[in-house]
Amino acid sequence: MKKARPEIMISNGQYFNFKKPHLAVFSIDEIAHALSNLCRFTGQCRKFYSVAQHSVIVSYLVPPDDALWGLLHDAPEAFIGDVSSPLKQLLPDYKAIEKAVEKEILARFGLVGSMPTSVHHADLLALRLEQRDVMHSKDVWSATETLSAPLFRIKPMKPKKARKLFLARYWELIQAANQGHRIT
Repeated sequence: MKKARPEIMISNGQYFNFKKPHLAVFSIDEIAHALSNLCRFTGQCRKFYSVAQHSVIVSYLVPPDDALWGLLHDAPEAFIGDVSSPLKQLLPDYKAIEKAVEKEILARFGLVGSMPTSVHHADLLALRLEQRDVMHSKDVWSATETLSAPLFRIKPMKPKKARKLFLARYWELIQAANQGHRIT
């Protein structure tokens, strides 16, 4: 029996190799496609709620200079999936692969260095909002117990709409950056 290669086929027909992510051929379209079809919380929510929609929300919860970071903070999940945080803690090899993939993807979009603190905070704010609006239980988890959920409500959308929203936000941020404008 042949040993499986450490790669997956992505939506553009190319392969993404987990050991050599720098060789992968992909664009924002493949990321948007995958994230819009990937449900948050390993699908354990009341209705389908995509990682793409979550990412757009995070991009609006950070300062304007960090909006692209916010939008792309979960981009590696387009290739490695959305593994729940409790499970990730048990998988040190997974965490190393995730970091390597994250570094490569973010660099392709001009984001180098460490993820801004504002993105981590916005991710927690979004999590607090998601606990209230998309999860089955109203429990407040320890990571978000001191946070108040933002005032708006999440209305989960279908993958096609989430993909469109994600891409629109991406191009809005890129256009603003190219014109030297800050976008909120």
